[in-house]
Order: sequence, then structure tokens, then C-alpha cells
Amino acid sequence: MNKSATRALIPLGIFLALAALLFYGLQLDPRKIPSPLVDKPAPDFTLESLKDPSQTLTKDVLLGKVSLVNVWASWCPSCRQEHGELMRIARRNPSIQVVGFNWKDTRPEALQMLTQFGDPYAVSIYDPNNHSGIDWGVYGAPETFIVDAEGIIRHKHVGPIDAQVWEQEIRPIVEQYQAKKS
Repeated sequence: MNKSATRALIPLGIFLALAALLFYGLQLDPRKIPSPLVDKPAPDFTLESLKDPSQTLTKDVLLGKVSLVNVWASWCPSCRQEHGELMRIARRNPSIQVVGFNWKDTRPEALQMLTQFGDPYAVSIYDPNNHSGIDWGVYGAPETFIVDAEGIIRHKHVGPIDAQVWEQEIRPIVEQYQAKKS
């Protein structure tokens, strides 16, 4: 093969490599983003309660029972979409602590949403400036973390929770860690 023929193959090789990478990327599920926090202790935080600014909440609220830590905001359409399912989960599963992590929101608008649609949260953490969201690896809402009774993050779900996600993905993990606590 002569030199000019070899040079003609270089752009073709680059194109084929880029096409293969693109094809591989299209096969990935964007909701399955691995979290480096899974199987590690939940990050420490010291934040105000959404409902009572004089109350300071820490990681201690996550100890003692399995928790769903749900990152949400009033401005988030997907958060509103999943809100009914969170209400059902909290009502039907009293052994699970549903913890709200209100993120990049204003207190009046967040409280208005809870008043309007109901409050599924046993406690609500308020992080308007993303001080702790960064430590949790939050990049969007909604996101939900399963935290075991010892405060270890066991799973991260990106996107809204619906009945199918609850039954097929989250509930089995919650039940697994509730059984370990017993």
C-alpha cells in the first residue's frame, strides 16, 4: 500500500472509532449513573429544617431506620410528578423514613408545594445554596438515596419514582436492609 492510500485510511479509521463510541454511548441508560457514595457513609451535613429554620438537622436523622432521602424542589416538574408516589410510599410503609432534601429552592415555594400536595416527609432538610448537595453528588432533581439504619448509602436512583420504579428497583433494596436491621 502506498503512502497516499494509507493517509486516506486515517480519516476513515477516526470516523469509525468515533461512530463506535457514539453507538456505545447511545446504549447506556442515563438514569444509571454510578455514585461513588454507594456503600459509603452518608456525607455529614448541618442544615436547617425546611419547616423550622431554628431547628438544625444533621446526619443523625438518618440513623436507626432505613431512609429514602429524596432530593426535590418546588420548581422541578419531575418532583411534582413523583410526589403522589412518595405520598403512597410514606402512607403504606411506616417503617421507612422518607426524608426530604429540599435543594436549590426557596422556603416559601417549597412549603407551598407541601401544603398544596401533601407532605410525605418525616423530616425535611433545607439546602437552598447547594452546600450539602455537592457532598451528596446531587446534580439534578429528583434523586433518591436509600440509606440503611447505620447511615450507609446503599443505592441512588436518578429521576422520578413511580409505582414501577418503587416495586422493581427501590422496594427490594429497602426490604433487604430492613431485614438486616432485624
